Amino acid sequence: MKLARDTWLTFQYETGQLIHNPVGVAATLLQPVTYLLFFTPFLKSVLHVSSYGAAFRIYVPLLFCSMGLFGGLFSGFTLLGAMSEGVITRFRVTPLSRVGLLLGRELMYVALIGFQAVVITVVALVLGLRMAPANFLLSLILLAMMILLGVSISYALAIFVPNENALANLTNGVAQPLSLLAGVLIPLSVAPLWVRDVALWNPFAWAANGMRTLFLGHVGAQVVWEAGVILAGLAAVAVGLSSRLFTRDIA
Repeated sequence: MKLARDTWLTFQYETGQLIHNPVGVAATLLQPVTYLLFFTPFLKSVLHVSSYGAAFRIYVPLLFCSMGLFGGLFSGFTLLGAMSEGVITRFRVTPLSRVGLLLGRELMYVALIGFQAVVITVVALVLGLRMAPANFLLSLILLAMMILLGVSISYALAIFVPNENALANLTNGVAQPLSLLAGVLIPLSVAPLWVRDVALWNPFAWAANGMRTLFLGHVGAQVVWEAGVILAGLAAVAVGLSSRLFTRDIA
């Protein structure tokens, strides 16, 4: 009970900081909306799909994956900022659970990127996307697990490499190959066979495939449930590892 309460209190605090900075939240929507509006026509032409609605069903889940991957993996910089500004130090003197302190921060990213995903979907619906509400909710669940995985990895890297320049190089070195192997710009269906074989080891590729399958309307497809199991297992391990590192080395 205490863990849940402390997680909720930390989540409230972090989301409150976001709410008091609406311009910053709106700025996070600029890149995904731009990609949605200007990259979808390229994708429609390359894949020879019949309509923009069909192109959105392919690209919107890939855009979700991109937001979750980059938003999660680059979240470690906010942890470094909180450490350097003394925010973490101030929380250390409170009776808050150290795991709850970390998990609440991670869930804030789930809420933020989930909000971005909802806005992106609303824009795409206006422009011609059609999908079942239940499929969209399932895709948000996959996205949430992917964000937790990415944020936990990023926090662990930030604890191991508490230097912004070194962390930037390391994060870029991890994020770029993962994004390419997840097909966040071009679906892996058009990639060479060896690239698709390597992508089988990338959990973010499973997330992208699962979400795209949901957007195409195949809720019972095997890849959806495989993606859910893989992401849930890895996210649980990553959250546990980052919490342990945080408790030992910071809190």
